[in-house]
Amino acid sequence: MRFLFLSLFILFPFSTAIAAQSHAFQRIISLSPHMTELAYSAGLGDKLIAASDYSDYPEQAKKLERVANYRGIKMERILTLKPDLILAWKGGNPSREMARLQQLGIKIFYSNPTQLTDIADTIIKLGNFADDPSQSITAATTFRTQLTKIKARYQNKIPVRYFYQLSDSPMLTISDGNWPSPVFDICGGENIFSTSTAAYPQVNQEQVVVRQPSVIFGSNHATSKENSPWLNWQGKLPAVDNHQLYQLNGDWLNRPTLRTLKAVQQVCQLLDNARNTSPLL
Repeated sequence: MRFLFLSLFILFPFSTAIAAQSHAFQRIISLSPHMTELAYSAGLGDKLIAASDYSDYPEQAKKLERVANYRGIKMERILTLKPDLILAWKGGNPSREMARLQQLGIKIFYSNPTQLTDIADTIIKLGNFADDPSQSITAATTFRTQLTKIKARYQNKIPVRYFYQLSDSPMLTISDGNWPSPVFDICGGENIFSTSTAAYPQVNQEQVVVRQPSVIFGSNHATSKENSPWLNWQGKLPAVDNHQLYQLNGDWLNRPTLRTLKAVQQVCQLLDNARNTSPLL
C-alpha cells in the first residue's frame, strides 16, 4: 500500500504537468514544411492554424493559411493570428524575426535534425503539446523499430561511392553530418565530398570526375533527368557507364519526417542495384 501511494504521488504531478502543457498551446503555427508534417504525426493537426508555403502533406495541411515563404515570414499576420506556439526550423527561418516573436512572449519550438533518430525524438517532444501523446509515442516507436531493422541489414554491406547533386545551378552537394547525408549513410553510401568544410559545397563536374562516384543521385525537385549534364560523360564516370543515374523523391529525402523511411528504402535499393551491377564493387 505504501509503495502504491508513493507511486501515485510521483506519477500524478508528472501527468498533471503534461496535461497542463498540452492545454496551454491551442493555436500553433508551423514555419517549415517538415515541421508541419511532424506536427500532424505527433497529433497536433487540430491545433495548427497556419503554416509555411509548401506545407502540402498530409492533405489537410493544404488548407492551412500561409504565413511564410522563401522570402521570409509575414510578421504582422502571425501576430494577428495570436499563436501561443510556433514550430520553426533552426537555421531555416530568419533569426531576427524569430527573436522578435520570442521577445513578444510567443513560445518557439525549434527543430534541427542531423540524424535519422532525431525524427523520432522530435515527434516525441511535439507529442507533449498534444492532448493525447499516445499518437506520437506510437509513431516514434514504429519509426525507430523500422530504422533498427534497416541498419542491421545494411551495416556490413560493401560501401558504394556516391555523389548527391542537390541543385543544378549552382551545382551544390552535401558533406557528412548535414541533411540528408544520414539517409545515404545508413544504406552504406560513401559520400565523395564527405570531408568538405562547407555544409553544402558548390562543386563542378571536374571535381566529381576526379572522385569517380559509382552512383549519382539527384532530386526530382532540383535536377532534370532529361537534361542531365552527365549523359555525355561516357568513359569518364563509372556511374554513367553503368547507368547508375537516379532521381530521388525530394519530399521524402529532404524533409526529415516519417516519410524519410521511404527515402531510405529507395536509396538502399538503388545502392544495392549498383552493388549487383558494377564491376568496380
